[in-house]
Amino acid sequence: MTVVGGGYDAIVVGGGHNGLTCAAYLARAGLGVLVLERRERVGGIADTVEIAPVVRSPAIAATVGRLRASVARDLDLRAHGLSLVAPAVRVFAPGHDGSAVVLWADVDRTAEDLRRRGLTADADAWSEFDRLVRSLGGFMADLGEQTPPDIANPGVADALGGLLLGRKYRGLGRLDARTILRVLAMPVADFVAESLVSDALRAAVAWRGVRNASLGPWSAGSTLNLLQDAAGNDGGAAGETVFARGGPGALAEALASAARSFGAVIRTEAEVVAVRSNPDGVATGVVLASGEEIAARAVVSAVDPKQTLLRFVDPIALGPTLRWRAGNIRQPGVVATVALALSRLPSFSAADGDERLLRGRILVGAEGVDALERAFDAAKYGRISERPVVEATIPSLVDPSLVDGAEPGTHVLHAHVQWTPRELRDGDWEACREPLADSLIAQLETVAPGIGGLVTARRVLTPLDLERDYGLSSGHPWHAEPALESFFLWRPMLGYARYRMPLRGLYLAGSGAHPGGGITGGPGQNAAREIVKDLRSRI
Repeated sequence: MTVVGGGYDAIVVGGGHNGLTCAAYLARAGLGVLVLERRERVGGIADTVEIAPVVRSPAIAATVGRLRASVARDLDLRAHGLSLVAPAVRVFAPGHDGSAVVLWADVDRTAEDLRRRGLTADADAWSEFDRLVRSLGGFMADLGEQTPPDIANPGVADALGGLLLGRKYRGLGRLDARTILRVLAMPVADFVAESLVSDALRAAVAWRGVRNASLGPWSAGSTLNLLQDAAGNDGGAAGETVFARGGPGALAEALASAARSFGAVIRTEAEVVAVRSNPDGVATGVVLASGEEIAARAVVSAVDPKQTLLRFVDPIALGPTLRWRAGNIRQPGVVATVALALSRLPSFSAADGDERLLRGRILVGAEGVDALERAFDAAKYGRISERPVVEATIPSLVDPSLVDGAEPGTHVLHAHVQWTPRELRDGDWEACREPLADSLIAQLETVAPGIGGLVTARRVLTPLDLERDYGLSSGHPWHAEPALESFFLWRPMLGYARYRMPLRGLYLAGSGAHPGGGITGGPGQNAAREIVKDLRSRI
């Protein structure tokens, strides 16, 4: 084995967006940082791939609108090439009967559109509902920026954090303060029904409470996910829709550039197979698949918590109880993605030729809340839904660079297909890969007749692919299920929500840590703050 002498202050395992965010903040604080990424390029779920010659598409995540504004500002991502575009339409949800729900970035415009479509009661309620979601989402953002308290040995910092959070809670006002305590455990179906009348509109909003989760709209705690999705961004009730020019991989490139500008070193095709520790239970570095050992004062894992503890850490150092607890972290992956290269822009019946409506998120198969629940039913029994819910985007409409050099008129459609369980009761994913794409196209045909004839290339990523190629255990994009038992103090496990893992000097900075998944950079930013604090205290 080759041991690199001297070592680093911190080694970050995993070059996804959270790992890069954490590395950039650590390097910005003056620490010596090394990022090790198993794949040939950084990015993780923020990846752009080629699906046909000169035709590129998002691989997993399509939009980046939940990125924390403070991350973009602190790391000056614009100077590192990040360019964002936000279309005027957030959501276009066409129905099979030619009707549609359209949610605009402008609240008043959404209300006007609802009124024009005859949804008068919803038009009247929309502004107040949007205000409520923003208010509650704002509190969730404040909660997400805090390090959860030390429940074993609370100190002055925990007390000050509690006082600050209490002030934020009082700032909600009496009504909203009562509301957030009441609705967090509520099924999102009930939450939207308190304000909205149209079933199609309810479904278009409720979808965000179950996206990427093994939950249905009638599952307890799905309102929590909706409010988490609204935390720290300008989404409101409609949700955020923002694209990175060049695809989500451009965000990863900007984060990597920022990290390097502060002095971080990034190595790709460098697979970590173990975290080294000494007899005192302190992490001392990592071992690569090549046999190379690299020393560090801190090891930061941006991969999921189950892999971190069960694959990287010596079982003796972890102990049987913690291994049992780590093994029970829930990661029921239920997401697949399909990218289609199209010879021309498809025609959606409900859009009436208005191209603007296709620039945001296109929600298909969500005609009502019960349609969402029925699609979820199949996944509960290890089956793929015959009528999956699809959130599609056509990013080439707002970012033509994705099809530079292709035949004129070429477009890319990226589809997030849910619910598609990693563990199938009958059959396997290798056999189901192409049938899933066929099922997706059939679903799209119901609202965009003829789209199947426009497909010139397609690329399918099953939950198995997400696990095997992107290192996501069970194919879960968020590293751990976004549910009540994995929220705040309980993410990823009670007693380890402060980014510090059981080995001293081992930290968690990925989506499995508080405040959870999505392209926010939040877990990486929060973890970096605690790591810097710990390393400086050891000097």
